[in-house]
Amino acid sequence: MTTHGTTTTPQDGTARGTVRGTDGATAHGDGIRTPDGGSALPGTDRGRLAFVLALAVAVGVFTATVPLLRDWFDLRVYYGTVDSWAHHGGRIYDYQVPGTTYGFTYPPFAALGMLPLALVGLRTAIVLALLVNLAALAVVVGILVGPALRRYGWFGFALTACLLPLFEPLRDTFSFGQVNLVLLALVLGDAWLLSHGHGRRAGVGIGLAAAVKLTPALFIVLLLLARRRRAAGVATAVAAAATGLAAWVAPAASRFYWTDALWDTARVGRLAYVSNQSVQGVLARLAAPGEPSRALWVTAALLVLCVWAWRTSRALAAEDWTAAFALTGLAACLVSPITWVHHLVWLLPSFAVLLHRRRPRVAAVLYAVLCSSVVWLWFDDASGLDGFLGGNLYTWITLGLLLWLPAGQPRGVRPALRRRARATPAAPRAAAPAMPAAPGHPGPSSSGARAGSAADTGRESGPAAGTDRVSSSVPTGSTWPAAEKPQSSSERASS
Repeated sequence: MTTHGTTTTPQDGTARGTVRGTDGATAHGDGIRTPDGGSALPGTDRGRLAFVLALAVAVGVFTATVPLLRDWFDLRVYYGTVDSWAHHGGRIYDYQVPGTTYGFTYPPFAALGMLPLALVGLRTAIVLALLVNLAALAVVVGILVGPALRRYGWFGFALTACLLPLFEPLRDTFSFGQVNLVLLALVLGDAWLLSHGHGRRAGVGIGLAAAVKLTPALFIVLLLLARRRRAAGVATAVAAAATGLAAWVAPAASRFYWTDALWDTARVGRLAYVSNQSVQGVLARLAAPGEPSRALWVTAALLVLCVWAWRTSRALAAEDWTAAFALTGLAACLVSPITWVHHLVWLLPSFAVLLHRRRPRVAAVLYAVLCSSVVWLWFDDASGLDGFLGGNLYTWITLGLLLWLPAGQPRGVRPALRRRARATPAAPRAAAPAMPAAPGHPGPSSSGARAGSAADTGRESGPAAGTDRVSSSVPTGSTWPAAEKPQSSSERASS
């Protein structure tokens, strides 16, 4: 989020700070105001504290009563799998949660990475999963909107902490004990390295994410589109090394996964289940109770990838890394055969882009829809026009963002994540020699000299000059204008 800071000094000598955000809202010393001058949020610390406490109570009541809580089901799958593997001689893909048909569905390297869970009890594993997800969420928020939140101090962080639990994909990720936030943090870590000129270190996070789950492998293709061949090579090498390590530790499980389990989507859940908000899920619900056409799905997925490649190339040309990674997350959700609701945490970078590009109303509406759990209204029956539109609403949001997310912003506007420009300061201009007035002719008037100085200042001190010099003729106190499965659980658990 880009903000422009100005400071004005009124005649009474009191300094008042002003921070103008990309959404047009302005944070004054006496509160946060909307573009039309109205007060958006409380201006005093006492008012802000009362507002945050009231919002926290409302969010607590909402999360305790409205959402569908998942009882750590996926974490129970992970824990039972590694416990059976480590202590009882079981095989990774044979374990099923008692009373269900659901078991481990990730590549063997994911099970290898979760082996430490076998050293603790289930309750301790739940606490560890909460802490890891909280840390990953802090990394994601810090990379996407951290600089903007710091400008608002504790109030900005408190508001964010209250609003994020309402987001259904986040609620599901935490209550399932899922790994999506960790993978998103790994991928965005590489985005941060690339945008800050540390591309030689990038690729490890994407490689690890692709070894744990297949869909993040699309980010390797993003690196190739960006002509970051070194980072793409590092990511590919890390993913291959992690997969090879798992094959060495568990050869039978690796052989079974890559030849059998990977292609059996029934192990994950029903394609037509309403939580599957991918293109394949839409087609499956249209074809239910029959099977969706595989050829039609492949065609639709290829069209999505073509749109993604076109839009991402435009973002990369403008070094708009936030938009490029956001678009890739959107495309991965759409083309994956199964994208459960909790997988949609990959939409978080898109919301950051909307805020950076001054689309707060669009972001607010989409965020509210994704907090509403509205797709579950068609849990039993997604047929008919209302089922087609409402039961697939999260898919339509993802597709709409892929098509219309602001990407490839002008170079004059600084992206939230971009490579630091190595700008060379403009060469100083030689001052014109003083010309004495000819005898008998008057010299230039003082008003004319001031006008010339102001015009020169406008040329050299404006945004296009590339220099920070400000003419002493600018009056004190004036300011420049701002630049422009379940998913992986039983159906009973989600009903």
